[in-house]
Amino acid sequence: MEFGIFSVSDVTRDPVSGETPSEAARIQGLAEIAVHAEEVGFDVFAVGEHHNAPFFSSSPTTFLAYIAAMTKTLKLSTSTTLITTNDPVRIAEEYAMLQHLAKGRMDLMLGRGNTAPVYPWFGKDIRSALPLALDNYNLLHRLWREDVVDYDGNFRTPLQGFTSTPRPLDDVPPFVWHGSIRTPEIAEQAAYYGDGFFSNHIFAPSEHSLRLVRFYRERFEHYGHGTQKQAVVGLGGQAFMAKNSQDAMSQFRPYFNEAPVYGHGPRLEDFASQTPLTVGSPQEVIDKTLGFRDVFGDYQRQMFLIDHAGLPTKTVLEQLDLFGSEVLPVLRAEMAKDRGPEVAEAPSHADLVTAKYGDAAPRQPRPNANRGDNVTGGSPYQDSPAKRGAAFGVA
Repeated sequence: MEFGIFSVSDVTRDPVSGETPSEAARIQGLAEIAVHAEEVGFDVFAVGEHHNAPFFSSSPTTFLAYIAAMTKTLKLSTSTTLITTNDPVRIAEEYAMLQHLAKGRMDLMLGRGNTAPVYPWFGKDIRSALPLALDNYNLLHRLWREDVVDYDGNFRTPLQGFTSTPRPLDDVPPFVWHGSIRTPEIAEQAAYYGDGFFSNHIFAPSEHSLRLVRFYRERFEHYGHGTQKQAVVGLGGQAFMAKNSQDAMSQFRPYFNEAPVYGHGPRLEDFASQTPLTVGSPQEVIDKTLGFRDVFGDYQRQMFLIDHAGLPTKTVLEQLDLFGSEVLPVLRAEMAKDRGPEVAEAPSHADLVTAKYGDAAPRQPRPNANRGDNVTGGSPYQDSPAKRGAAFGVA
């Protein structure tokens, strides 16, 4: 099972010091947090995509490539990549490039996001959000698996003889998670393609998230990808720790009270009792997280939000130290107990390569520069799919 941290990249005023970090300070601070996450034993680091203040991560692939260069084992991901307002061609290109630079240590989570104004900023209509998510992923899925694509959809200009470059590393696409907190069509989409499903699992009781997770698992089995236990599920969560619960509550309360999302709303005690948020001792974080397994059964990835609401970088690094020394070792041992052999693990790039090629060497695409161009879609091989494939060494 994988454990990680994820960030929404907010640049928020610290209610204790009264200071708001600069974008530059916050970007470098989050990079420091990501590197330290690997050092204390986390498996995954993920950053969101936003195009509005107070968030900075408008280009997650750039940020993650930087983190890849400073780490050795950390898997890099997103939380989320906007499948609705991004061109699928750009997603295919940018994340394939990240996959190469990270040597396969990456995957991505696709979602619709939660910022309504982003749709007109990128020339989209929010009323088409769900059809956009479905159509755009259909194209992205093909772009990573077909060397030459002809496409005529509902939301972008047609493609003729188009090849996305670079091709995926080892000709194996990155693993994709589909994230949603309320939309069964997204869970259905994840199940249909045999991809992973991620429930943000932050703002509502576990029973709310369970409905979509259960539906995804049922549909995963329906589509013949394996049993429900072989479906790939990820959960979010939030935590703030101190050596004892009283100190944790007093230290986190001003940040909770002023948080951009739930500040000036419910009491901290009420929110923590009704949602997956844990504010307390390391043992309380362990106990509540292990309780997720009682609700959802065995799952594959647990992510924690720990860097939001204006918490200074120093405090977040201290949180990581507590996770590494007191929480992660216990969670790993306890989650492994009684875990059935049929339960899937979150796939690595090596796993995906083995699943496709077995013991054979993976294919390494070498595009033919004379096959045409991707600007106009012109290609001398348009008259025959077989010829188009032959231009890429595909029989």
